[in-house]
Amino acid sequence: MTAELKLIALDADDLAVISAHVQDARVQTADIVWRQGEKRLVVGMSRLDWEQTLAGETAPRRLIAALRFDRVLACKSRNIDLEAPPVALELLGIEFHPGEAPGGSAVLLFAQGGALRLDVECLECELTDLGDDDLGTGELGEGAESGLGA
Repeated sequence: MTAELKLIALDADDLAVISAHVQDARVQTADIVWRQGEKRLVVGMSRLDWEQTLAGETAPRRLIAALRFDRVLACKSRNIDLEAPPVALELLGIEFHPGEAPGGSAVLLFAQGGALRLDVECLECELTDLGDDDLGTGELGEGAESGLGA
């Protein structure tokens, strides 16, 4: 068993590391929480333990994790309706597009053309593992309930 991660990104290179760790994560729309007054977006997810997989373990392991962005000025979505009934999404990765320093946009890219664009004052992102996802062994949509509702 690998140790649970806690990663912080303050620049595009750091964010690329977090992006690699959340690749193919399962996200329920109900677990995407935009706190406009706090300038914060939190995304609960079931992510693959890539370190365990790369270490040669044969059975994939999933972890419940929280991805948090602070200093978010705006959150816009494409092909994702956060007000609709919960839908399972697959997170493909995260990109950072610099704007007027130190700001820019962090873009969370999902399968089927979904995206969240976060306009940020500056990049402040944290990925924290919260424990094993004992229900997350099936295909996307099966066992994808993470229990991290809004």
